[in-house]
Amino acid sequence: MKAVAEFGAWRPACFRRLAGFMSIQTAQPQLSRLDEPELAGRTASRRRPSRVARRLVRSMRMTSAPHIPVLREEAIAALGVHRGGRYIDATFGAGGYTRAIMAQPETRVLAFDRDQTAVKAGQALVDEMRGRLTLVEARFSQLEDVARALSFAPLDGVVFDIGVSSMQFDQAARGFSFRAEGPLDMRMEGRGRSAADLVNEADAETLADILYFYGEERAARRIARAIVHDREIAPFTTTRALAEMIARVAPNRASDIHPATKSFQALRIAVNDELQELLKGLLGAERLLTEGGRLVVVTFHSLEDRIVKQFLAERCGRGETGSRRLPGETAPPPPSFVCEGRQPVTPAPGETAANPRARSAKLRYATRTAAAPYPLDERLARLARLPDRDKGKA
Repeated sequence: MKAVAEFGAWRPACFRRLAGFMSIQTAQPQLSRLDEPELAGRTASRRRPSRVARRLVRSMRMTSAPHIPVLREEAIAALGVHRGGRYIDATFGAGGYTRAIMAQPETRVLAFDRDQTAVKAGQALVDEMRGRLTLVEARFSQLEDVARALSFAPLDGVVFDIGVSSMQFDQAARGFSFRAEGPLDMRMEGRGRSAADLVNEADAETLADILYFYGEERAARRIARAIVHDREIAPFTTTRALAEMIARVAPNRASDIHPATKSFQALRIAVNDELQELLKGLLGAERLLTEGGRLVVVTFHSLEDRIVKQFLAERCGRGETGSRRLPGETAPPPPSFVCEGRQPVTPAPGETAANPRARSAKLRYATRTAAAPYPLDERLARLARLPDRDKGKA
């Protein structure tokens, strides 16, 4: 592999074939009755804010908020950043974690992002850091290969901030959100199969599985059947069209959460293979960390957190492999991590007030031991993929 001059921006060969960066236009939030379709035609009460008003206020707050790294101070403290250390920021985004790491003198950072736009925007920071920062367009699954190719190992710490960034979510042209009209896209990299392709081509059973297992949507089968029925009339091409259809068939009147929230999460996870990528990234980090190195992971929903929790539980000797054994059973390998605390770190009230998207965040971290990395356990692997078809979907 070619040497990388001054540790500048670099992309794996599979990405260098792309001609230029995708043009993204930032759209202003379009607040409409989409946020409460089941209340169409009703007169809002003047005595107290209606549910639609509460949703609109939340939408304006979340859509207009700048990208704020969640739990940044806690993550940097957990990472144990020290002078001259070598770290990976697995989700560069706007560079919040990277900047905090590099505030410590002589630290070096290898930063990753799947998003071409984030990599392009980060070039100014690469130049500013004068060789201390390498910014790479790559997935979690490529973390180990890229680090070894750049001789950036062993590591003193790896930090993951999982999920879609505020920058991606707030750009209507990216198609991640139902809060503004946009193409039904959801691709973090801007290439490959889009959400529209998935919605318009997958069979009803596959769609139901995705919605149920990746979105924990109880009305998965009902929504999937409606998608298949409606796409015969006209294909789904926009976020608004899909969100309105979901609100019509599964209105969720008892909650302030928009009826399309879980379905959009599920489609995004499927389009970007997020759970498999997370697991592969964790495995790569385990193999790259030196003894005493820290693994720090911030998650935003239960599916991500379940994988991280199980990954660390097994490797800290708390999983099923560390429980009592029958006579003759092979002893589990020595722990490859020491877990720091049994409960995850969560945002303080002040942070959630300033950044509503931080509400569901959980931070887990652990310290690498000298033990060999664990092999991938099938129980853990099952958490990152669609299981067999389930009969319990609504």
